[in-house]
Amino acid sequence: MITVDEALERILSYVDVLEPEEKPLLEALGQVLAEDVSSGFDIPPLDNTAMDGYAVRAEDTRGASPDSPVQLRVTGEVAAGYVFEGAVAAGATVRIMTGAPVPAGADAIVPFEETDEPFHKAPERSQQVDATVRVFKEAHLGANIRRAGEDLRRGQPVVQKGRVLRPSETGVLASLGRATVKVVRRPQVAILSTGDELVEAGQPRPPAKIYDANAYSVGAQVQRYGGVPRLLGIAKDTVDALTAKINEGLEADMLVTSAGVSRGDYDIVKEVLAREGDIDFWTVAMKPGKPLAFGCFRKDGRRVPHIGLPGNPVSSMVTFELFGRPALMKMMGKTDWQRPLLRAVAEERIVNRGDARRFYARCIVRERDGRYYASLTGPQGSGMLTSMVYANALTVIPPEVDEIQPGEEIDVIMLDWSHGEEWGTGSPPEAGP
Repeated sequence: MITVDEALERILSYVDVLEPEEKPLLEALGQVLAEDVSSGFDIPPLDNTAMDGYAVRAEDTRGASPDSPVQLRVTGEVAAGYVFEGAVAAGATVRIMTGAPVPAGADAIVPFEETDEPFHKAPERSQQVDATVRVFKEAHLGANIRRAGEDLRRGQPVVQKGRVLRPSETGVLASLGRATVKVVRRPQVAILSTGDELVEAGQPRPPAKIYDANAYSVGAQVQRYGGVPRLLGIAKDTVDALTAKINEGLEADMLVTSAGVSRGDYDIVKEVLAREGDIDFWTVAMKPGKPLAFGCFRKDGRRVPHIGLPGNPVSSMVTFELFGRPALMKMMGKTDWQRPLLRAVAEERIVNRGDARRFYARCIVRERDGRYYASLTGPQGSGMLTSMVYANALTVIPPEVDEIQPGEEIDVIMLDWSHGEEWGTGSPPEAGP
């Protein structure tokens, strides 16, 4: 067996950042920018108002108060998206809507709330009017004006290569007029389940069969973390059937199989991998997930990494979380992929005896009084997928530690930051009779 850390290092050494692609802006959400983007113009392009109100010369409002209002002549009005043709003269004002360019001559905006606002409908465009308005508060120079270029200047770097596109970056790129953007493409991940005992979801289930959960749990992990899952179905426990399915999956950027990597008579993934590709390792000092195979196949001059997950559903999910997820992140150009690692107080006894493996128990971590507390999600058998349903974290019990007592501190890897909202009650149900 090799250690978890060594296994992860070897897997990451096999995968490279994928090539860039041009994507529609909204479709690129969550991907890594593959180009530096600078602003081609000032944002905002012109001085504009931050409030609905009146564009004035600040000196014309000097001394204004509720008891002694200043009366100004309204000579026009302008809405956002239009330019007022003319200028604000002494003793005059222009009614203006939020976002509209500030008319020439004006140097402050008086909000409607500080006037008697004689109008009762917003303008549809820039136009001339003839009325008066009373101002009840003195305006300060520059009040409520957003200056041209105060957000971005022409030529200013905006978003750098390597940045993950979030909604905020997406909005900024749209403000620059970008409809598409160059990003590192998402990896295509072929997912193959193996075993004569498996049945596809939605099909009738004979008594000795079980439904294939691994393809869907791992496929969901791939999709959640930014990859594109491609489900290949189920391969029977024969070399020919498995070889045909594997060849089908080699068009992808990564191949993930589940089951067939242990020591059983029908565990033949290692055999096919050894014959058709290269094996790097196939056992890791961890539980759940000891029988983990890794290697690569070659297809049309490409090297396709292969992760052979264990067949037990918890083992499959945990090993993909610890090894497949970081590999996907690296392929997508993401460097900040490490999960948060916290210290938490164990609320119950955790046993890790017998075989010198690091133990990733499924647990619920909650915060109380400024400290984190971890409790197990129930029985920890590697076939009990519900132990993942109720977990928001994994324990990290070192191989040399046989037992953790209540009250001792342990390391936990946070999978989710929720405090139970995703589970409803946040706790596993009581066991039935």
